[in-house]
Amino acid sequence: MSLRTAALRLLPAILFLFSACTESNTKTETTGKQETMATTADAIDSTEAAPVTAAPAKPAAAPDTTYAQDVALFLGGQQPSQHSDLAALAATPAWQAFAKDQDKSWEKYRATHTTRMTQWANTELDSVHANSPTTFYPFSGPDFLNVVTMFPTSQTYVLMGLEPVGSIPARTTLKNPKLLPAVKTSLWSVLNFSFFRTNDMAVDLKSVELDGALPLMMLFAARTGNQITAIRPVQLDATGQLQPADSIQTPDPKSIPGVEMKLRGPDGQPKTVYYFSADLSDWKLNAKPAPLEFVRHLGPLTTYVKSATYLMHKSYFNKVRRTVLRRSQYILQDDSGIAMKYFQKGAWDFNYYGTYRRPINLFAKQYQPELTAAYRDTLHKPKALPFGTGYNWRQTDSNLLLAKRLVPLAD
Repeated sequence: MSLRTAALRLLPAILFLFSACTESNTKTETTGKQETMATTADAIDSTEAAPVTAAPAKPAAAPDTTYAQDVALFLGGQQPSQHSDLAALAATPAWQAFAKDQDKSWEKYRATHTTRMTQWANTELDSVHANSPTTFYPFSGPDFLNVVTMFPTSQTYVLMGLEPVGSIPARTTLKNPKLLPAVKTSLWSVLNFSFFRTNDMAVDLKSVELDGALPLMMLFAARTGNQITAIRPVQLDATGQLQPADSIQTPDPKSIPGVEMKLRGPDGQPKTVYYFSADLSDWKLNAKPAPLEFVRHLGPLTTYVKSATYLMHKSYFNKVRRTVLRRSQYILQDDSGIAMKYFQKGAWDFNYYGTYRRPINLFAKQYQPELTAAYRDTLHKPKALPFGTGYNWRQTDSNLLLAKRLVPLAD
């Protein structure tokens, strides 16, 4: 039996273990009601302020974004700049082999996903792109890869998940011989199945001191042709206002830690990416409403949801679901997003893509008869979906729903 065949046969078991862990952790935390979100994240290092002298103290130095870009390239198996401190590490046989393997994996991913996704999005999401300055991606983890592929023209991306924010890896971390195998293992599922095996990834990355979402977000930014121009730690205060953070390592306990990453896109246009480490269950949002307060003030949203463990199907994720429905002009999701029963009748126009049969066995209880009826409508047949996405990751089994708002946004 080949390694690939064995891996595919083990996928349901892997997902089962992931779900069991998720359910166990969340039930404990929310008195039998809360579930964790499938995400990862990181916090970035900050430089120390200049020492006080007779002259006025200098402000803290900004993070070295040249180094950040080189780290992103290095982690993605792409050659860092010639004069980079990482050039010597990139000359080692281990990194050269890693880079060759990554080029092969990414070329396959481009052929099976990126190229098809881009062509599909340029056709089916053309009007959405023209009206999507801000894209919200709840339950995202570090998955900047899929959202920037689907919405390449957005100016601002807001990602949210449970894991810590993380830091730009130091050179000592990049020298760890365990690093490259850990990165390869963590990327394997997202490049093959379009989603992260969250628990395995967290263990793999923590073992090599990659402590959250930021390193992978940086990697994805580089691999999608974006140039990192700035990175800074940020936080949301109790009212949801964005504030600078001296250090995400020691955040205000009442704040929501995050990171702001500035990019220059392949077309030269600037982009801003935010990641916030936030629990979006009702129980946590009652105590810390800042994440949704921030989202509510961003203006009209385009919301993207994928591989979200069906959390917004459930009553105790009502707040985030309601915010998405009230503040979004467009929602692009697989069936793990918002259940059809929650969309107000007459308020949305729906376009269906791909195939809907049933969720995988792990999420069998989240089956939606309404979706089955929609996909069997002979008068409004679903359109083709030329790539795989979500838990039903095979192209022949995947689905996407594009919901377009027909009524004015709620206040």
